[in-house]
Order: sequence, then C-alpha cells, then structure tokens
Amino acid sequence: MNVGVKYLDHIPAYEIVFFRALVTLIVCYFLVIRARLNPWGNNKKYLILRGLAGTIALMLYFYTLQNMPLASAVTIQYVSPIFTIIVAGLMLKEPPRPIQWLFFIVSFLGVVMIKGYDPRVSVFELLVGMTSAVFSALAYNFIRKLKDFDHPLVVVFYFPLVTVPLVGAYTVFNWVTPSGRDLILLVLIGLATTVAQIFMTKGYQLERAANISNFNYLGTIYAIIFGYFLFAETIGIFGYAGIFLILFGVIMSSHFRQKTGT
Repeated sequence: MNVGVKYLDHIPAYEIVFFRALVTLIVCYFLVIRARLNPWGNNKKYLILRGLAGTIALMLYFYTLQNMPLASAVTIQYVSPIFTIIVAGLMLKEPPRPIQWLFFIVSFLGVVMIKGYDPRVSVFELLVGMTSAVFSALAYNFIRKLKDFDHPLVVVFYFPLVTVPLVGAYTVFNWVTPSGRDLILLVLIGLATTVAQIFMTKGYQLERAANISNFNYLGTIYAIIFGYFLFAETIGIFGYAGIFLILFGVIMSSHFRQKTGT
C-alpha cells in the first residue's frame, strides 16, 4: 500500500483515500453479509467517531508518504502507539506506567533526529505526520471502546462507510483523472489494505497481542528496502539512529504496557 501511494504522487492524497475506501467498502460489505452480521452496528456513536478519526489519519498519512522519504513517513506513523497509550489513560482510564514516559521521550528524540538530520523532511510535513499518528491513536482507542459492542468486521466496514461519502464529495469537485495504469494501482492499494486489515484482525484473534504487535515494526525494514530499490532513497546515519530510537521507544513502552495486562 505504501509503495503504491508513493508511486501515485501525481494523484492527490484525498483521491487515493477515496479509492482505497471504496474498494474496502465493497469487499467488507460482502464479508459482513456473508457472516450474517448487522452492517449498521450497535454502538453507532463510536463507530462513526472511529471512522472520522481513521479518515483524517489516513489522509494525513498518505500526504506524508507522497512528500517524505518512505522510511521516514512509515516510521513517524509508528509513534501512534505512544499516543494510543496516552489517550487510553484519558479515555479508558488505563494510565501508562511511570517508566513508559521515559520511552515516550526516547521515541520523540528519534522524531527530532529524523527532522534535524534529514533536509527532505520539513517542519510542516513532520507536524502532518505527527497529527496523523494522533488521529490513528484516537481511532485505535475507539476500536477498543467497541470491543464489547460490535464484531471486528463491522468495525472495519464502518471506516469506509464514513470515508466514502465524506471524502467522495470533495473528490468529485476536485477530480484528477487517473490513467488506466493509475486505476489498476488504486484498486490494488484498496485490495492490499483490505487484505492486510483482515489478516491483522485474524492474527490478533488467534494469538496473543504481544506476539503479534512486534511484527508491525517489520514495516520500517520493508520501507527502507523499497525506498532504496524503487525510489533511490538513502538515509544518513542519523536518520537510521532516529528510526532506531522511535522503534526502541515504542517497543519498550508496549512491553511494559503488556506486563500490566492492559
């Protein structure tokens, strides 16, 4: 998905979000109906809030993918677990342990290093990436709120159900006509994301969260490899150090969070 979005840097981020959501909406609708679930859900308030937060997060994230080095954009998005824990303390009354604040600082130092030693990352783009991570954190906490009310497939379905009309209205009036090749990539982006979400949900259902979540950070390794071979992107030693600090801080913070059983 990330590679596809970066290839389509001539298509506005909002239009890519629209196509991605449209494909997910169609696929998830058939899955929800096949599972004989109520597609409208039970807790509509949090389903809609999850959809809104996810839509904003995705639009901002796609913008950073198109305007920042791939590895930097992907890694900055991984700060979202930090915000997830902070928001959980406020929303779900699950406060972080004191030692976790140390690892929060370590991760933010990594963000500062990526910005400070990579002239390709502007302050504005960095703020966009961090804002995307905040809205992702809100979306994750709304999902946790929904765990006792709605099936995971319904939660996944509601995201494009909110995104398509919301982003679609703007897309229609600011349309950029994609080529045939672009259309194929847009559909593949939607399919890749849908498959990833379904498998991720299934993975969390079959195995302990602690054993699954660490695999997410392989995304940075993939981003470095794809960025180098497909987009000729290189990262300096301080950029690698920043990426390491972000991942180290997030993984250690998650480790201590899991030890509390929250």
